[in-house]
Amino acid sequence: MLKGPPDRVSCKLQIRNIPPHMQWEVLDGMLAQYGTVENCEQVNTDTDTAVVNVRYGAKDQARQAMEKLNGFLMENFALKVSYIPDEMATADVPPLGGGRRGFVPRGPPRSGSPGLGARPKLQSEVPLRILVPTQFVGAIIGKEGATIRNITKQTHSKIDIHRKENAGAAEKPITVHSTPEGCSNACRTIMEIMQKEALDTKFTEEIPLKILAHNNFVGRLIGKEGRNLKKIEVDTETKITISPLQDLTLYNPERTITVKGSIEACSRAEEEVMKKVRESYENDVAAMNLQSNLIPGLNLNALGLFPGGAPGMGPSMGHNAPPPGAQGGYSSFGGQGQPESETVHLFIPALAVGAIIGKQGQHIKQLSRYAGASIKISAEEVSVVDANQVAPPEGMDTKQRMVIIAGPPEAQFKAQGRIFGKLKEENFFGPKEEVKLEAHIKVPSFAAGRVIGKGGKTVNELQNLTSAEVVVPRDQTPDENDQVIVKITGHFYASQLAQRKIQEILSQVRRQQQPKPSPRGEGPPLPRPSRK
Repeated sequence: MLKGPPDRVSCKLQIRNIPPHMQWEVLDGMLAQYGTVENCEQVNTDTDTAVVNVRYGAKDQARQAMEKLNGFLMENFALKVSYIPDEMATADVPPLGGGRRGFVPRGPPRSGSPGLGARPKLQSEVPLRILVPTQFVGAIIGKEGATIRNITKQTHSKIDIHRKENAGAAEKPITVHSTPEGCSNACRTIMEIMQKEALDTKFTEEIPLKILAHNNFVGRLIGKEGRNLKKIEVDTETKITISPLQDLTLYNPERTITVKGSIEACSRAEEEVMKKVRESYENDVAAMNLQSNLIPGLNLNALGLFPGGAPGMGPSMGHNAPPPGAQGGYSSFGGQGQPESETVHLFIPALAVGAIIGKQGQHIKQLSRYAGASIKISAEEVSVVDANQVAPPEGMDTKQRMVIIAGPPEAQFKAQGRIFGKLKEENFFGPKEEVKLEAHIKVPSFAAGRVIGKGGKTVNELQNLTSAEVVVPRDQTPDENDQVIVKITGHFYASQLAQRKIQEILSQVRRQQQPKPSPRGEGPPLPRPSRK
């Protein structure tokens, strides 16, 4: 691992080659794992990637961040981390003011980033992404870039026109980073420019507004039986359609929302659509931030969870480097660097099975493709009543069915996340009720004690950290593979964090088991650093 010479170690680091559209929330969460981030400023650069200067509360925190993050692959970008010597730290390094690249502050330049727990309440940093017909791109850019510069200045936004994407395609994506108001103003201006250009070039076809939104947020935008979307259509006097799920791939997790109407009507619809998308995003980030750290052993950027982040996990995601702080969350013993497949049994209301399977099995097939997981639903029903719950409401069916999900950590996250989301969308839980499901993981019987810990210490810590209920039922008879069940009950992020922690314990147990088959072992395994 690369380390700076002792005399160069300081509390301050510069991190370069950050993916251009990475969200501040993700970066903050990653940096906060290594200590107290006293300051995090973006540096003005002309590169496509972003650069930040970070100051930690102590040198050992900065050293740990340096060791873990230097060379770490994020969305196929290898981060480059170097120390900023103390004597240079006071030198003028321009924070981001009106820079052309990288992160864009919401309103005034961002100067402080005190970490996940204490960040100020700022507006959501969800960019607006729209598709425009290729023939209008030149008019939007203007002569020598004058028009786009003018839009950027007037709307206090950063606008990326992805001209090189989809060579030869009839449409090009445009990403607008700004406040919600700035995004809407930029969108309206772009629509006006396209309409003028259409008149000038005698282009007679209707030019709808096409908004791109991550599939994770579209279900909540549509609402139960399409109610949310219908309300937006009625309120804004527009016609809105959404591209089918079949168009999604691992490399393109975005749906196209097509809005037809006058510029004024489309502009109002954009505000309402993006308001819903931002609410969904903020709810998801808030749920993530409830946890004290990002889920260990899980490469969040491989999920395409955050808008503008990695579009799904492709084969080139670079699983050779575990995420920072993972400490063995990937338990690959074949030396191939691929995360090991896991099997999770998730219990859903029996009445919800039809919604998960979809017409002629379409939904479950698409979900399987999207997540990169094998998903099967058991034929038999089981009756599940929470021992801590009062009798279920009259008429409520306690019958459940088991969904068997097999795949690596990211696939588990995506598949389970969509199942939780689908149950919420389809009103199997009340509007203010959080979706909580029971998940089972099978563990080797000899490892069950490690999950429980002395006097239940580990399982109690797991419950306190994750806010999920974790139970290893006593007096279990191991199955034919000498495995027993660990039950995890909680909302999505709590369940995911608990699953990752348990897999981490199992991978440690497996590593310690490894040398045993050798009759002449080369000595005991090296001690693992203890986790706090």
